[in-house]
Parts: sequence; structure tokens; C-alpha cells
Amino acid sequence: VEALLARKVAPADLILVSRTPDTDALKTYAKRGASVRFGDFGKPESLEPAFRGGTRLLLISISGGTGNRPELHQAAIDAAVKAGVKQIAYTSYVNADRYSTSMIGPDHRRTEVLLEESGVAWTLLRNQIYANGLPDQAEQIVREGRLVTFTPDARVAYVTREDCAAAAAAVLSTPGHERKAYNITGPDAVGPRELVALASEVSGKRIELIVQTEDEYRRHLLASGMSDAAIEGNVAFAKELDSPYLREPSRAVAELTGKSPASVRNLLEANRSRLRAAAQDKR
Repeated sequence: VEALLARKVAPADLILVSRTPDTDALKTYAKRGASVRFGDFGKPESLEPAFRGGTRLLLISISGGTGNRPELHQAAIDAAVKAGVKQIAYTSYVNADRYSTSMIGPDHRRTEVLLEESGVAWTLLRNQIYANGLPDQAEQIVREGRLVTFTPDARVAYVTREDCAAAAAAVLSTPGHERKAYNITGPDAVGPRELVALASEVSGKRIELIVQTEDEYRRHLLASGMSDAAIEGNVAFAKELDSPYLREPSRAVAELTGKSPASVRNLLEANRSRLRAAAQDKR
């Protein structure tokens, strides 16, 4: 919403649909003239009235793990078509059409196909893994003085949520994006080796990279007190990140917004004080 307002979209031209329309943030936008409405993908009857009057829709994917994520997205697509929406931009996953072994991508690809078959004009915003959690990870490894991994060469073109929002706002507020798919990524690919080097540089403390086998890594996590389920999730996600489909930066953010996306270095330097404090932590 802030990215759209920054593009001089009038608040009165915004319809904001949420399961929790009474939050303070949404009330603030309502006071500025936006229409704030209740809508829940799990309550399809709420969606068509919520979308009515809109022409372009940003369909923000719901969290995974529901088991029926594409079906819930389908309810939103159907309601939007009935409400007269002309274009739907969907927040998908980077290279969702190519990364067939991904544990994240299949739900997104199914939704993409549903959207392509809906008859409405579509735009696919294939968002990369979000970078916003990396300062927390960097702070932890600085405090511990090490990063343990079994995928040292995995590299990901992480992107910030803010850059994803800016790209989405550009697609919604400018013409020419119908039937196009964009990989929304950061400017460079970063993995354990690069993160250790950057965290060491920014914090002023030398961080050690410890490379283990997968079995050794599992034992390491078990010794830390992690549950079996959490270990499986951690290992699976590490393998997810070790894919050639996540390594390639695109220029989509810069081309859509006119501004270069934030790099992992930018994020860590913005959190320099936290990392320097962690370097002094004697725990």
C-alpha cells in the first residue's frame, strides 16, 4: 500500500481486502480514503463483494502448509473474475515453472496454471526467498563465531520484501504487464561462504565456516536440542536453497521500479550496530 501511495495512486482508488480489516494500520488507510473490506479465501462468499469495483488485483499467496493452498487461491481468482477484475498479479515463487523438484514451488505453479486458465489477464511476480531474516541469522553466527552447513556452495539471489512490494506496485500502477512473468530477485547470489565473509567484514569479528556431511549436520542439530521434525525441515530447506534455479539474479526489480534492489551487503551494513554488539557478546 505504501509503495502504491508513493507512486501517487490516490487512496480513494485502493480497495484493501483482509481477514482482519479492523487493524490500526488498515483503519489509518480508511481514514485517508481507501476502502477497507473483509475477505477470506476460506469463505468464498465474502470475496466477490470485497473485490467489486476493483480493476487490478494483487493476489498475495497465503502461507504454505494448509494442504489446499491452490484451491483457496482458486476461490479468490473465481471471485475476482465474477467481480469484474481485469488483471490479477500473483505473488509466486522464483522459477516456479522450472524448479520442479522444489518443496515450495509446486503449489505456486498450480496456482499459476489456474490463473492462466481463468481467462483474466495475469502477471506472475515470482518472488525469490526473502532476505529480511538474514540480519538475524548474521547476528547469530557472529555471536557464535561460526556457521555450520552441509551445503557450503548453495547460493540464493535473496530479495527484500520491500523490493517485492515495490515491484508489485509498479505492475499494478503501470501498463504493459499482462501475460508476463517476472523473477523478482536481489542483485547478487549469496550463500554460506558469502554470508560468513560479509558478517565477518561488517562485524569486525572473524567467523568460521564449518562444512559437514549431511549426517554430521543432522547430529549437530540433534545435539543442539532440535526436534526430529525441526531437523527434517531444516535439512529440507537447506537442500531447497542449493538449487541452480535460485542462483540467477534478474534485473526485474530495477526495470520495474527504476531503482536497484537492496543487496545482502546493504542489509547487513544497515544492521552494523547489531552485528558489532554481537561480536562483543561474551556469552
